[in-house]
Amino acid sequence: MADLANRCGLALLALACFAPPAQAQEIVRARQNVEYRLIAQQPVETRERIEVIDFFWYGCPHCNDLQPALEAWIQRKPADVALRRVPAILRDSWAPHARIYYTLERLNEVERLHQRVYHSYHVELWHMSKPDVVVEWAARNGIDRRRWLDAYYSPEVDAKVERAKRLAEAYTLEATPTLVVDGRYLTSGALAPSLNGMIPVLEDLIRLARQQRVRR
Repeated sequence: MADLANRCGLALLALACFAPPAQAQEIVRARQNVEYRLIAQQPVETRERIEVIDFFWYGCPHCNDLQPALEAWIQRKPADVALRRVPAILRDSWAPHARIYYTLERLNEVERLHQRVYHSYHVELWHMSKPDVVVEWAARNGIDRRRWLDAYYSPEVDAKVERAKRLAEAYTLEATPTLVVDGRYLTSGALAPSLNGMIPVLEDLIRLARQQRVRR
């Protein structure tokens, strides 16, 4: 019996040696109230995946500077993460730019022209807050003027602009660019060590959200 017990013990030890190790918890280096802050839990639209919201303003030079790093991250973001763009409206003068974004969204032109708006504003110096200028911009970028105007002044776009104003308050936005993960973790250009440094912080917040989901 003792010999059998010894053999069983050795077998169990061998199995333990060859068993795959438990998955190590991902390391999070971002510090609360330093690189990020918590906000009151907001509803997420992508329940199966971790939601990242890019709160932006086309007129913001920091948002424009962040775009290369953010777009590169979007191309390689994890499969369990979904991106949602929301134009921030922190003052009334920002509302026309939000209307541009939601018009592009209604016309299914966001992927083609989102970056083009930044370039037109910051490099080509188009006055993108003026409706007559924007319709000319749309025409030069291949969108029929009537289609643009119908979408630009549509009730659907009106409603989305109003909702964007409420979201800025609900998410306690203070500036742009701001990134919010899973409706709970917020970082911004003011919190991150640099604009490009926002991406490592974002990745840390995704890890935090992933860990929190496992605990539920």
